[in-house]
Amino acid sequence: MYAIIETGGKQYRVQEGDTLFIEKLNEAEGGKINFEKILAFSKEGEVSFGKPYIEGVSVDATVLEQGKGPKVIVYKYKAKKDYRRKQGHRQPYTKVKIDAINA
Repeated sequence: MYAIIETGGKQYRVQEGDTLFIEKLNEAEGGKINFEKILAFSKEGEVSFGKPYIEGVSVDATVLEQGKGPKVIVYKYKAKKDYRRKQGHRQPYTKVKIDAINA
């Protein structure tokens, strides 16, 4: 059994027991999250798709960690014009564990 959920503008294929990194959510570590934007759902080989979402199906998850990804350097310059800008960025994430798919 698996489901395709939408969160943070991205789509993820999840099964029970999966651990994944998603865009940051405002939930404390150990907190529970319920995803209700389910795009597709498969049970015993039968797949159903939503238009755009499936009603009556949800995914429960637990927040394991809040953190930041690796540093990305953004460097801008213009040749021969003495223009240089260096900036770093670390994307925040939420690590979640999928507990159950409710259908």
